Amino acid sequence: MTTDILFPKLGFAMDEGTLAQWLVADGAQIKAGEALYILESDKSTLEIESPATGRLKIGVPAGEVYQVGAVLGEIV
Repeated sequence: MTTDILFPKLGFAMDEGTLAQWLVADGAQIKAGEALYILESDKSTLEIESPATGRLKIGVPAGEVYQVGAVLGEIV
């Protein structure tokens, strides 16, 4: 089963943020709850956890601004 990695909404007024860094390499195995990437918004920097266990398929590069709800990759 495939799980999409979605850019989360961290605050009521948040519409976009920066995917600062992937913490796991493309194609690597990851477990649910492990740190997956670093998200930067206007007010904070947070490590975001993996929503599932499996192999990471990165869909977008780090260092770019993305809209809330954007698909960043998937766990297969």
